[in-house]
Amino acid sequence: MKLPINIEELLCGRAVEGERIEYKSGWNPDAIYRTICAFANDFDETGGGYIVIGVKEENGRALRPVVGIDTNKIEPIEKEMVGYNNLMRPYYQPRLYIEEADGKTILVIKVSAGERRPYKVPDFVTAKQKTYNYYIRYNSSSIVPKAEYERELLDLANRTPFDDRGNDQITLNDISPLLLHDYLVKVKSSLAEMPLTDNMESVLEQMDLLEPVPEGWRIKNVAAMMFCERPDRFFKQAQVDIVLFPEGREKNPNNLIEVEPIKGSVPMMIEKTLSYLRTNVVKKQIRKPKDDEHSDKFFNYPFQALEEAVVNSLYHRDWTIREPVEITIEPDRISILSFSGPDHTIPMEAVRKGKSLRSRRYRNRRLGEFLKELDLTEGRATGIPTIQDELQANGSPQATVETDEERTYFLIDIPCHPEFGSETLSLEQIGVKDGVKDGVKENQNVTKDVTKDVTKELTERQRVILEFIKEDAWVTIPEMSLKTSVATRTIKRDIEELQAIGILVRIGGRKEGHWKIVM
Repeated sequence: MKLPINIEELLCGRAVEGERIEYKSGWNPDAIYRTICAFANDFDETGGGYIVIGVKEENGRALRPVVGIDTNKIEPIEKEMVGYNNLMRPYYQPRLYIEEADGKTILVIKVSAGERRPYKVPDFVTAKQKTYNYYIRYNSSSIVPKAEYERELLDLANRTPFDDRGNDQITLNDISPLLLHDYLVKVKSSLAEMPLTDNMESVLEQMDLLEPVPEGWRIKNVAAMMFCERPDRFFKQAQVDIVLFPEGREKNPNNLIEVEPIKGSVPMMIEKTLSYLRTNVVKKQIRKPKDDEHSDKFFNYPFQALEEAVVNSLYHRDWTIREPVEITIEPDRISILSFSGPDHTIPMEAVRKGKSLRSRRYRNRRLGEFLKELDLTEGRATGIPTIQDELQANGSPQATVETDEERTYFLIDIPCHPEFGSETLSLEQIGVKDGVKDGVKENQNVTKDVTKDVTKELTERQRVILEFIKEDAWVTIPEMSLKTSVATRTIKRDIEELQAIGILVRIGGRKEGHWKIVM
């Protein structure tokens, strides 16, 4: 079996945070199985952990070069583990990988969060008389939970996060070999060497993305979130909606622009959303002080603050709720709304202060694990502090966070730098450059001189569409489709071309808006 992540990334602590890794210089089954039990119970919902055997540690870090392990001991260890796994209540089987580092052989035990927790294990699996206890991780130690910790652990029984559950609707054909291979290459996994067309099931099994069931297995939800080109087929409204109010929502709520919804796997949605914001929204300004040879550089929105907010909105959202992540752009702020809200373990006062929102429970532990391996999130409650630090360094006001008592939503407002404040958004800020639409679905108040040469290039069908709009500015795409006996998608494509060259704009939204011809 091949380790899903690169062994060097694991030993350096870049792919997995320190409290999720335990190093052992040699094979010590008593201590190792207490740690296996603790990782399997996954008390803090962080996704289990790794035990690396054949590596000494100092202050929680691996010492290099590694000491390694005698290869003649590997087979006896594998046989011993079979017996020790049977001692766990209920039964639990971690995964064992044989890896190489510094020219030595080492063992890596990957312990995923158990589906039948809570688990017990003998304090000493090698003892004749066995005393069973629960174990949990506390910082970087495995301990027996007491009092309220034990009650809280028992409450986790059979409570598997949504992203780690199997889904009957997802098939192997739904998993994109390209997306999966791209991920494995980025995290430098040796699994990338396997041809996915013939080994998709084996690779998913080794990545712990299959849930065992009596009939065989089911693919877990997180596999579709990460490696399906259209996960919205399984999770309705799994998309990012971007809405722009050039004059501000309060000043003129009817003047709005809707960007084409951003869909795809979670990494794809993050990439596309950030690309749109970086290209169309983020602006830089350089100020030259009179008595200083150095220039001051600042942005309307520091990009890393937007990056943290976008990633958090998709990482921590509730994928069972049929609502998109909505990004609203106004002249003085960017608002990011997601459902549901922060965990109830986070005090409301902490939410209002908009500082560190440290939760004891992560809603999507497996999704967070994958995003961390891609360096898209830290997963350590650092998102909000990073946003505030970036805003402060940029000279911007602090972001504000809002939710309700029921924690049904999470809204973060990121303010624009004061020196960029304006009453309306420019065409560049809304993604319309020189009158050409750049990912904008509905546009308005965009004027452009259209020459006769441009109008001569229109198709006959586009001319008919313009005639319909001249007669009735509120005519709908289905109505035009019915009148012309042309498919709605074809009419829609013609309208998008008319918008792109600046002849046609949309005033208002889909339901209440109307068309305007600019000629």
